[in-house]
Parts: sequence; C-alpha cells; structure tokens
Amino acid sequence: MSEDDEKRRWKGAKGKSVGTGERRRDLSKRVKTARGRKLSSTLWLQRQLNDPYVQRAKDEGWRSRAAFKLIELDERFSLIKPGARIVDLGAAPGGWAQVAISRGAKHVAGIDLLEIEPLDHAIFLEMDFMDEGAPAAVVDALGGNTDLVLSDMAANTTGHKTTDHLRVVALAEAAAHFAIETLSPHGAFVAKVFQGGAVESLLALLKSNFTDVRHVKPKSSRSGSPETYVVALGFREAD
Repeated sequence: MSEDDEKRRWKGAKGKSVGTGERRRDLSKRVKTARGRKLSSTLWLQRQLNDPYVQRAKDEGWRSRAAFKLIELDERFSLIKPGARIVDLGAAPGGWAQVAISRGAKHVAGIDLLEIEPLDHAIFLEMDFMDEGAPAAVVDALGGNTDLVLSDMAANTTGHKTTDHLRVVALAEAAAHFAIETLSPHGAFVAKVFQGGAVESLLALLKSNFTDVRHVKPKSSRSGSPETYVVALGFREAD
C-alpha cells in the first residue's frame, strides 16, 4: 500500500482529518473486530498501531508520520532556507507543509486531490496536479517563483511492481518539469520514486538542470515500502 493510499484511509467523515488519538482508538477497535474485513486491511491497521513514527507524529503534533521523512531530508541537505517559498505537490494531509513552515519557510503552496485542513502561511488547492490548469494555479497561489519543489505524489497502487513504478516516475517527471519552469537559481527539487531508481529520462532531465542529483531512502520510510526519493540540488537557470 502506498503513502497515497494511506492518506485516503486517514481521512475522516466529509473529507476532514480526524485527530491521531481518535484514529488510534478507532484502529484498535477495528483490529479487534476484523471479521468480514480483508486481510490486507487488518494488516494495515495493525501496522499503524505498531509504527513508532505514528505515535511520534501524535506526540510531537505533526499531521502525519511522513513529516519525519522531510525532517530527515532537510537535516541532510539543508533544503528549507529561512524565508523560502515552497511548492508541495501531493500535499495531503499537510505534514510536509507543516514541517516547512516550522523550519522557516515564508510561504507554501500545496496541491492534492484530497481536502487539506488550513495551515498558517500555506495555501492548499484541492485539485489534480495533472489537470491542465493545475500548475498555473499553484504558481498563482505561491505568487511567484519557488525555492524548493517537493513532490510526494503517488498513484494508487495496482500490486504490479513495474506498473506502479512507472506511474510514480511519470508523476515525478511532471513535477520535475514544473520545478525547472518555476525554480529560482540554486533551488532544489525532491520527488518520490520507487526502488529501482528513477528511469533514465528523469535522471537525465535532472542532471542537465541541477548540479547534484541523488537517491535517498529516509530511515522513517517503512522498511517494506518500495519508495525512495530523488533529491536534486543547485538548480541551474537556463541561459
């Protein structure tokens, strides 16, 4: 199950997020009464209950466990600069935007298919980034060029490893083209891909536009998850 699938499971009634404590109590009840539920759903619920990052997110006030992934990446690569203007693609439930603001970002423009609860210094758009008018809407919400483009977008998984990998890389490529069009000089780009690395076309695109490109799997990524991240630093503005 992808992080994107999990985002949908974590949404409460009418698309609103519920508190982590409420989720945890509800999950406990569901695991105990798993009759009639798919095995995959029961295993997912049990995994959530036993995941230390879920509890840490609750204790530290983050909207999701995914916050720790960006924290790790920022501590390693110094992605979030004071006063930075940041784009967050696949932003629900807002954990990465929350981290960015807490670490000194001036403004975040995020987009996701899911509704996101408001956050100071952030504007969230509920729409599909792959829609024709979505990139322009994000730029309008940010009010100009960006210093950092983050993409945690992931398509719903099919269970077929190759298909899932290609879908995620396609989203990463769309995010990369957006970054190249909107980043300020020396800006950075981070995108989710699946293990096996980014395909050659994505790597070639990034290496021709950034001074440093790397693959990273944060420690907070689940060990059984195929996700990894491509990090591109030092955007070179076209001559």
